[in-house]
Amino acid sequence: MRHRKAGFKLNRTSTHREAMMRNMAASLFQHGQIVTTIPKAKTVQPFVEKIVTKAKRGDLHARRQVIAMLGGDRRAFDWLYLPKQPSEQERDRVEQMRERAEAYFDVPESASVERNRYGELRKAPKLVRHIFENVAPRFQDRQGGYTRIIKIGYRRIGDATPMCVLQFVGAEEGPEIGGKPSTRRKQADRRTAYYAQLRKGAPAKAAATATAEPESGAGEASNEE
Repeated sequence: MRHRKAGFKLNRTSTHREAMMRNMAASLFQHGQIVTTIPKAKTVQPFVEKIVTKAKRGDLHARRQVIAMLGGDRRAFDWLYLPKQPSEQERDRVEQMRERAEAYFDVPESASVERNRYGELRKAPKLVRHIFENVAPRFQDRQGGYTRIIKIGYRRIGDATPMCVLQFVGAEEGPEIGGKPSTRRKQADRRTAYYAQLRKGAPAKAAATATAEPESGAGEASNEE
């Protein structure tokens, strides 16, 4: 029996599970949505909801609580970095990720992210400040339910685990949503299209058969004469 064992354990130790939740929450606050497994999404969702609720207060105590929940005020948006002479592929990749994230909140400029000659982050926006200034104000008039889980009908290669999208509400259309409809939806669409064709073709077929019957009767009468 699992008495007094609430929540998903995810086959991990408590420290590993806590670190995973912090990293997934940080990715969600940076990108607006993440693709993960359903048990992980159900584990991270209440953690993110509590952070947003605290950030909506906006005071110093709430800021310190959020920093403690995230394990520190880490730097964020390292994926916005562009070198001095970026290639077209690098620029397109950053712009594509920026457009996806801007559907949920404001994203800083690429010039705010700098690296040293060893590739380490030297300058980047702070994550907690981004949560308080860009994420929390969007849900100021919303009493909970800041995120949602959407099953995408895709299974992970290797163990065939069902995947889902964990995203903030407000951007109902996304690149993963609606791209691969379920088999049941495909069958329903084909059935609807088939019955629509039947309804359109039924009067034409009835008129064709009605006109064909008198002609055949007239031919038989002429043969009898």
